[in-house]
Amino acid sequence: MPFKKNDPNINRAGRKKGTPNKITQEIREAYAMVLENKLPDLERWITQVSHEDPAKAADLLMRLSERFLPMLARTEITGPDGSELFKNIKFDFGKGTDDNNGSEST
Repeated sequence: MPFKKNDPNINRAGRKKGTPNKITQEIREAYAMVLENKLPDLERWITQVSHEDPAKAADLLMRLSERFLPMLARTEITGPDGSELFKNIKFDFGKGTDDNNGSEST
C-alpha cells in the first residue's frame, strides 16, 4: 500500500526521543535467546580457546558482554575551572622500608 500525500495516518513527528527502536530490541532479544540456549556450549568453547590463548578468550568474553551490558563512560572529576580536585591530599601509610635490606626502618 503506497503512501498518499497528506495522509492523516502518517506519523510525521517520528519516534519520540528515548523511545527504543522495536526492531533493534527484537533482534537483541532473539540474540540473547540464542546465546542463552547455547550457554553450555559457549562456556566449553571459551574454555577451549582459553587453553590456547587466554587473551583471546578474555577478548571474546568482553565482546559478548558489549551486547548485553551498557558501556561505562569515563568521567573526569575536576575542581572549578578544570583545576585538579585532589591537589592538597596526602597519604601517610606509616613506617617506610629501608631500601638497603628490606627491613622496616625505625
